Amino acid sequence: MSSNATQPLNVLFLCTHNSARSILAEALLNALGGDRFKAYSAGSSPRDHQQPNPLGLQVLQKAGVPTDGLRSKSWDEFASPDAPQMDLIITVCDNAAGEVCPIWPGHPATAHWGYADPSEGDASDEHKLEAFRQTLLQIKRRLELLINLPADKLAQAMLQTTARDLAKA
Repeated sequence: MSSNATQPLNVLFLCTHNSARSILAEALLNALGGDRFKAYSAGSSPRDHQQPNPLGLQVLQKAGVPTDGLRSKSWDEFASPDAPQMDLIITVCDNAAGEVCPIWPGHPATAHWGYADPSEGDASDEHKLEAFRQTLLQIKRRLELLINLPADKLAQAMLQTTARDLAKA
């Protein structure tokens, strides 16, 4: 993190399609992180005309988390020179964790926090909605640990270890 304490920590959540888990994490961290964090999300290969999963948006809204401006996008958007520089990049699905990522400007810390895909399978919408709710709770638990860390644990030198330790939480 920069020496300017008012500068938020930029966090990018990655998944394959950027429609469910990474969107939940982006919205949640922006809602919980105050001015200390700025969250973004992207996918390694979002489908053409990909949109955030409607069940994910429904779960966020029901939890009181703003969903304005959420959209599915490619991680290429964040690898360009004029993109915000990331401090931390977290993969939230196993597929994205194994993919060859772009070279990120500034060499941000990276971690993998795996979550099962709540949209997978052919369960009823009711069951999928519950899966989204459970995923949101799991993500929230880790994000609350992250945002409550003391500033020294979020310093650039410590961020890699800290984020990876939270994967075990």
